[in-house]
Amino acid sequence: MRLAGKNALITGAGRGIGKAFAKAYLAEGATVAIADINLEVAKAAALELGDGAYAVHLDVRDQGSIDKAVAAVVAARGSLDIVINNAALFDLAPITEITRDSYDRLFSVNVAGTLFMMQAAAKQMIAQGKGGKIINMASQAGRRGEALVAVYCATKAAVISMTQSAGLNLIEHGINVNAIAPGVVDGEHWDGVDALFAKHEGLKPGQKKEQVGAAVPYGRMGRAEDLTGMAVFLASDDADYIVAQTYNVDGGNWMS
Repeated sequence: MRLAGKNALITGAGRGIGKAFAKAYLAEGATVAIADINLEVAKAAALELGDGAYAVHLDVRDQGSIDKAVAAVVAARGSLDIVINNAALFDLAPITEITRDSYDRLFSVNVAGTLFMMQAAAKQMIAQGKGGKIINMASQAGRRGEALVAVYCATKAAVISMTQSAGLNLIEHGINVNAIAPGVVDGEHWDGVDALFAKHEGLKPGQKKEQVGAAVPYGRMGRAEDLTGMAVFLASDDADYIVAQTYNVDGGNWMS
C-alpha cells in the first residue's frame, strides 16, 4: 500500500470528489480526516468509509478553524503528512452582473482558504521535520478564461500560481506541493452549475451538461474516481521528485 502509515487531511471531503479521495487514500493505507464545514455530513462520510476515517470540522474561511483542524489531526494521529485542498465554491455570471458578494465568497474559499490551509499544513510539516505532500485542486478553468466564469476562472488560476510559488518555497523542507486540474466532473454539484448556465444561456435543464460531456475528447464527463489515481500518486513516494506542477486530469479537454 503506497500510503501506509500516512495521516491525511482532505478539505471539503464530506461528499463528491473529496470523499472519493478519502476512499482511495484509505484503500492505500492512510488515515484520513474528513474535514468539512458541515460536521454532520463529515461524520456520515467517515462512518460510511469505515476504519481510518474520522470527521473534523473545518471552515477554510476562518483561521482559527484551520488551526484547530490541523491540531485535531495531530492530536488524533500524531502527525500530518498529506493535505488535499479540495474545498471550493462555484458561481457564474456575465461580467456586467458579477457582484462583490460572489467575488468575495469565491476568493475567500478558493484562494485564501487554499493559501492559509496550505500555510498551516506547511508549518506543521516543517515542525515534524519529515517533509510532506500538499495537493491543491485547480481546474481546467484556471488554464483559460470562460465568458461567464470570470471569477471562478481567476480563483483557479490563482491556485495554479500559488502551487508554483509554494512548491518552490517548501521543497527545501521536503514538502512537495503540486496540483490537479480536473475538467468537467459529474456529480451533485453539477445540478447547480447546469441551472446557472441554463439561466444565463437560455438553455433547457440538463442541456449544458450534455454539451460539455459531448465536448470531452474522451467521450464523457469525468467522474470523481477518475481523479483518485493522480491524488494517490502525488501523495506517494513515487512523486518525491515532482515539484510545483499542475496535472490535467480532464479527458483531453486541455493540453499543456
